[in-house]
Amino acid sequence: MAPLNVFLIQQGVWAMALKSMPLASGYLKATALRDEHIAANVDIQIHNFDGGSTLFGMANKLFRADVPDVIAFSVLGWNYREFAALAETFKQLNPDGWVVFGGNHVSHQAGRVFGMYPFVDIVVNGEGEFTFRDLLLARLNRVSPHVLHDIEGISFQDAAGGLVTTQDRPRIEDLDLIASPFLTGVIPMTDENGEFPYDVALLETNRGCPYKCSFCYWGGAVGQRVRAFSRERLRREVEIFAQYRVHTIVLCDANFGMMPIDLEFVQDVIDIRAEYGFPRSIETSWAKNKSKVFYEIVKSMKDAGLHSSFTLALQTLDENTLDLMNRRNMKVNDWESLAEWLGREGLDCYAELIWGAPGETIDSFMKGYDRLANHVSRVAVYPMLILPNTTYQRDREKFGLVTVRGNTDDFEYLLSHDTMPAWDNQYMHRFIFVSRLVAENPVFRYIWAPLRALGGITQSEVIRSLMAWFETDDSSGVEPYRNGMFNSFTDSDVLAPVLAHVYGDDEAKEVLRRWWNESLMPLVPQAVRSLLDSVFEYDLLTLPAYTGPGREVSPRYANESLPQVEVNGEKFYVWRDVRLDCDVPALVLALRREEPYDHVIREIVSSIYYKVGANHFLPSTNHEEIVYYMGRLEWQLLGRSGAATDISE
Repeated sequence: MAPLNVFLIQQGVWAMALKSMPLASGYLKATALRDEHIAANVDIQIHNFDGGSTLFGMANKLFRADVPDVIAFSVLGWNYREFAALAETFKQLNPDGWVVFGGNHVSHQAGRVFGMYPFVDIVVNGEGEFTFRDLLLARLNRVSPHVLHDIEGISFQDAAGGLVTTQDRPRIEDLDLIASPFLTGVIPMTDENGEFPYDVALLETNRGCPYKCSFCYWGGAVGQRVRAFSRERLRREVEIFAQYRVHTIVLCDANFGMMPIDLEFVQDVIDIRAEYGFPRSIETSWAKNKSKVFYEIVKSMKDAGLHSSFTLALQTLDENTLDLMNRRNMKVNDWESLAEWLGREGLDCYAELIWGAPGETIDSFMKGYDRLANHVSRVAVYPMLILPNTTYQRDREKFGLVTVRGNTDDFEYLLSHDTMPAWDNQYMHRFIFVSRLVAENPVFRYIWAPLRALGGITQSEVIRSLMAWFETDDSSGVEPYRNGMFNSFTDSDVLAPVLAHVYGDDEAKEVLRRWWNESLMPLVPQAVRSLLDSVFEYDLLTLPAYTGPGREVSPRYANESLPQVEVNGEKFYVWRDVRLDCDVPALVLALRREEPYDHVIREIVSSIYYKVGANHFLPSTNHEEIVYYMGRLEWQLLGRSGAATDISE
């Protein structure tokens, strides 16, 4: 008997030079193949596409040869419509084939899914690993897709077209029953050149979230007890990443850092790094309530040189809005002492805010933004999306929500609600665009604290000044910024090309320099302008080494023509013997610590190091990764005793 052919389909949100790791499909395939009957009779292929893939291209790749018997899609808001189109094409080729939709965006949404796309056969509700296994066994046993009543955790259509939803499948208590896609080898760890092919390594250490935030539906696990994978398994998986020289592990956890087992995991990562030299950083959604365990984790990571962007996921600082968000059970008022502690330790920290939550106004948001920016300059601001199965979606009339679906995705975007008129929302989308461009990603890293402490200008005032400049200056160089800013309300993908423009084009940097000199500097005392100029120029000088396509290599900024060196197993461009008016990182650290800084205001000569490969991350607007490509002074990268090996030709 010919094997049952099964395709697992994933698609990332961004168009990237590197792939996004297909973790969800890896779990499904590895767990299904643990069943002997499936292993002997089913051929499972993972097809992993990036956000830039076209429907025509994906369809040609998927269906140019054998058409599968089962095609299963990992559905999220950004690929819902595209996957539905591929499913429709699949049904033309194989009317008897099964189409399975799973993932957060469709879980418990079968009525809408089947109403829009009746050619979808099955919707998986909740965790899918064992449900997918049971579906494959049913298909092998020639069960009709209309009589799957015995399989828990699914919705399907009976023979008459009626909606059937089976009993919920219990949460998986022993997560080690889910086969590891890394230990089983179902996710390839090298490309055709023997290189690690993904932007980062994705890993879950636990599942579940104890909170019930009004805007969130984290894997359907809200209000759930947190369950963890075993320490032994996680250590073996991290060892595999280390052997492939993975720089960054991104943990797909809702609240990492709140349990003692999280500290054990970090200690294991530190031990593995000591042996292999990798990984170099851990990024994750850190626990909202920062316990003693969190502080121990941070101290251990700092001592070991294991990096992270420690996150303050506050979303809002307005008390009324917090009430409506159902986030009062989080100790958000403790964040200031935490931010001050991280600042004193010299550790990187960023914060997240959401614009558009019911209860919020422009005034309340800006007040919270600047209060937060006093401690954390890298503030990521995102517009509120109304997601399936959330309180905001269920109670939309209570808040007066007016929404519209995206052009190419299936997210619900807010137009207005009871405390947010449409014109305020349009203004704030422009603010979000500029904030994400210069403060989150970040084009500017060091100017914020000196401007506030020495110039008396808040971070929101700087951003609004830049907004006004983009809007009113009529020079051609401003046009890419202006177009991005005004289109940001109707197109969520406008940031990446503008960010690449800033990094890779001298003219784009010159526009920022004109704004700085003509619009902002007149607002600060004359006595500090020279020092602030030095900080501003340092920000531009230390943008990643990148030259945009079709541009000439600039002698003024870092670029790919600089010689390369190897530092602790990683490649860097190095700009040797650069003269600077002062040690800007040391100045900003002193300001954060409220310490004297006169001793750092002197000319220094230092080499600046830029990690190779920034072009891989620019299209993703992944600020957590792009910060590793910013230029660093020699003392920041090498310390006092490090060494670099010249590898340039």
